Amino acid sequence: MAMDKTFNAAEAETRLSKAWEEAGCFRAGANAKRSDTYSIMIPPPNVTGVLHMGHAFNNTLQDILIRWKRMQGYDTLWQPGTDHAGIATQMVVERELAKDGKKRTDFSRPEFLQKIWEWKEKSGGTIIEQLKRLGASCDFERTAFTMAGAQGDTRTGHENSPNFHDAVIKVFVEMYNKGLIYRGKRLVNWDPHFETAISDLEVENIEVAGHMWHFKYPLAGGATYTYVEKDEDGNVTLEEERDYISIATTRPETMLGDGAVAVHPSDERYAPIVGKLVEIPVGPKEHRRLIPIITDEYPDKDFGSGAVKITGAHDFNDYQVAKRGGIPMYRLMDTKGAMRADGASYDEAATIAMAVAKGEKTLTEAETDAINLVPDDLRGLDRFEARKLVVDQITAEGLAVMTTVTTKVKDEDGNESEVTETVPYVENKPIMQPFGDRSKVVIEPMLTDQWFVDAAKIVGPALDAVKDGTVKILPESGEKTYYHWLENIEPWCISRQLWWGHQIPVWYGPDITSNLAAINGIIDVEKAAKTDRKIPEGIDDYQVHGQDHGLEICAADEATAAAKISAYAKYMTHRETTVEFIDRSELTDVPAWELVDDKLTVRLYRDPDVLDTWFSSGLWPIGTLGWPEDTAEMQKYFPTSTLVTGQDILFFWVARMMMMQLAVLDQDLPVEQRIPFDTVYLHGLVRDAKGKKMSKSTGNVVDPLDIIDEYGADALRFTNAAMASLGGVLKLDMQRIAGYRNFGTKLWNAVNFAHFNNVYDADTPAYDIPDAKAAVNQWIIGETAKVRVEVDAALDAYRFNDAALGLYAFVWGKVCDWYIELSKPLFNSDDEAVIAETRQTLGWVLDQCMILLHPIMPFITEELWGNTAKRDTMLAHAEWPTYGTELVNADADAEMNWVITAIENIRSTRAQMHVPAGAKIPMVVTEFSDQARTAWEKNEAMIQKLARITTLEQVESFPKGCASVAAPGASFGLPLADVIDVEAEKARLEKTLGKLAKELGGLRGRLNNPKFAASAPEEVVAEARENLALREEEEAKIKEALARLAEIG
Repeated sequence: MAMDKTFNAAEAETRLSKAWEEAGCFRAGANAKRSDTYSIMIPPPNVTGVLHMGHAFNNTLQDILIRWKRMQGYDTLWQPGTDHAGIATQMVVERELAKDGKKRTDFSRPEFLQKIWEWKEKSGGTIIEQLKRLGASCDFERTAFTMAGAQGDTRTGHENSPNFHDAVIKVFVEMYNKGLIYRGKRLVNWDPHFETAISDLEVENIEVAGHMWHFKYPLAGGATYTYVEKDEDGNVTLEEERDYISIATTRPETMLGDGAVAVHPSDERYAPIVGKLVEIPVGPKEHRRLIPIITDEYPDKDFGSGAVKITGAHDFNDYQVAKRGGIPMYRLMDTKGAMRADGASYDEAATIAMAVAKGEKTLTEAETDAINLVPDDLRGLDRFEARKLVVDQITAEGLAVMTTVTTKVKDEDGNESEVTETVPYVENKPIMQPFGDRSKVVIEPMLTDQWFVDAAKIVGPALDAVKDGTVKILPESGEKTYYHWLENIEPWCISRQLWWGHQIPVWYGPDITSNLAAINGIIDVEKAAKTDRKIPEGIDDYQVHGQDHGLEICAADEATAAAKISAYAKYMTHRETTVEFIDRSELTDVPAWELVDDKLTVRLYRDPDVLDTWFSSGLWPIGTLGWPEDTAEMQKYFPTSTLVTGQDILFFWVARMMMMQLAVLDQDLPVEQRIPFDTVYLHGLVRDAKGKKMSKSTGNVVDPLDIIDEYGADALRFTNAAMASLGGVLKLDMQRIAGYRNFGTKLWNAVNFAHFNNVYDADTPAYDIPDAKAAVNQWIIGETAKVRVEVDAALDAYRFNDAALGLYAFVWGKVCDWYIELSKPLFNSDDEAVIAETRQTLGWVLDQCMILLHPIMPFITEELWGNTAKRDTMLAHAEWPTYGTELVNADADAEMNWVITAIENIRSTRAQMHVPAGAKIPMVVTEFSDQARTAWEKNEAMIQKLARITTLEQVESFPKGCASVAAPGASFGLPLADVIDVEAEKARLEKTLGKLAKELGGLRGRLNNPKFAASAPEEVVAEARENLALREEEEAKIKEALARLAEIG
């Protein structure tokens, strides 16, 4: 059976992927030989995405597990699919429209959504096809989509996906009815470009050049106080009368929405003025607002002035202070990040806000949000333009904190002098600024109406399931992070202001109760107020929630919403009711309700927001299995087995899946049947070879598809496995990838060697475990058994690196290097029985190499499998071995390991002493145990050939000029006085040692310098330490060689 000299990965990978798919190798349940199930849910990549190194690493680990379990005969399912990716997909389609000079708002919402479905038909399957190139063995016929079943779905690319949309809507409605989902105002990350709330995960905090302005807030009515500063010992260092309190801010435009100034309760400097009012130093003087000075634990009295302005509607920390202190939160910006231009005039708004500050008036949340406290001259301006004007206005009024600055100037003749002037105190300092990861615009923390999950009500079971060990998170550090987040959980914002996504299933209509008098023709207002038209308790069909904006109806679809409102209206008014669905904008042209010919018409409009993609992906395990239907897949594969995912989405996805599944599934089921998975394996980001985070700006991004094109998928996969240590840093080194491609070539060459020695025959079935007699064959059979046990133990413990590196050491070292060499004398034997046994042994061992390596390197092993013996099945469905250490022959193991150790030590000494590679030299021995002597005698020819030894002579003591060689039970010596120039060799090594000493001095100097360790990037320090360790190891070897040379003379 002829084989090419090398493995053609580019040709074979495409062919083998097609063969696997056509044979149905990866369908759910394929190759099942036992009732036990093992299922993995792929973390769904964005439908807009392309394969990056994070995907490649993550999916390699999943594929190793699923291939391993499939070969073990488990009933397996690896569920693939994509996430509809709200913002990303909408952005991609908007960009496509922009090429034709069009924008989203040129279309109606249904028309735009149709454009998205059209785009998905053409481009939405890109990443799925790329996963196939990686070798992912998912059941691609089951590819799911988190918008499957939604209006307009063309069922392209996810033809067999369960109706995910129905599951999402069902969960929303049920959680709403249980009071677990509500609408309210909270501070969110607002993206002014996309005009939507975004999650923390979609925010990039980037260090930029910033400014810290210091301003004075004058005390109301011209009041003053004695401001005193003291040192650590209580000595007064500054005492002066002040009529203001100073604050520092990086965002002066937000001062317009201040609700208070906060100081720490223990700050004695401000104790005399706590509770007093101060004036916000911006805006028309005649309408200048007053706000209170309050105490709160948030301000740090040792940072800046110790006083902090509180703008609850535009800062996350301030929001918490405002909530605790009952401080009003005034929103200043619109959805585009511009200063608001709506509402009443500034003087009217400021008057109301002043009344609130004095305690003369209280406002509802909605009334507070309606107040626009942006002065008329700033309305409609971009927030950064407004910032400049606010700073100018405050400075012009003399309310900037001033500082004295001395600078050096030169006159026309070049004479230098010092000039001192008083200038506004502005600190120029780097600040961390939040940007949208896709929009690249500055994110505005903003108080907006959003939908929330009351996460505190559903977090308990998710915490308990990990604490009691029902769900295991690896590494253990992940559990600590999980506990920290969930024990301090906040309401979860689940709404987004987009068109693409699962639209919130809530409709709004008129408040029929408040309009009863008009509808029923009741003139007597007092009688109307007393009319009892409340819905009887317990009538579920009439669950309609009244809100400030009228009625709020949550239902799975329009028909259900219409039935609810019709029943409710008929009960309240005793009139037949027709329900019409309209767009909210149409309410300017038609009334929300009208009575014509004694028939009531009620008009409803739907909430325009969509659900955050994290809400739908939180249902991924059950949604992909067909829930809420009790499908065969749900019964068989849920709960799923292992989730492999990144540490960065432990909270955003893992914790939410835990909460959601445990909250929505039948509460009568035990927890063990409601958890989404039993094990979570967390990994970090894939970094470059120096440990730096990959980013386009630094130019160190590596495309996994480029790696596959150059080195093949197997080399990339093996690299991924080899660096996958639990909790370890993932450094992608291109040299390692090239090395692992060579590893594949090594195995390929070993199989070619087997063909050369007639080991395989296309018409002959594969060999069983040989009953070997030769020690070499017995030894390699035992080594194979050992590595099988080692690999299973490693994969059981998710130590992918140990499995990969164990196989590397076995296949390259034990099989390809040692056994191939040690078997050559057997193949050259005159004994046909020995040759036959060795053929059987080599064939069986190479088969085991293919089987054990297949989960990590599926392509080259499948290709070799098909190019060797007669096979009943593809390697993807080969039976995983269960043999163990019972195959180890202790005597053969001891003998051959002695032989290998002896040869390695002889070779090492030769190399260290710089003995010419081709030189064959004699060897002497002083100590020789019976066991060592027997091992030598049985393998003398082999040792002499491989170690390039001509003779072995036993002597009383080593002659002068001998280099000693240790071996178990033996003491060998290599007479080298006449083989090498000892003095020249010493000189060479001493010269090398001198150069090395300089390098070591430099490295140690850098690492011992506290400034270097403190200021250098972490990856630079790590690289220096790594280089030091390598140089120290090299130094030790050279010193050892010099010591050996000293022995020789």
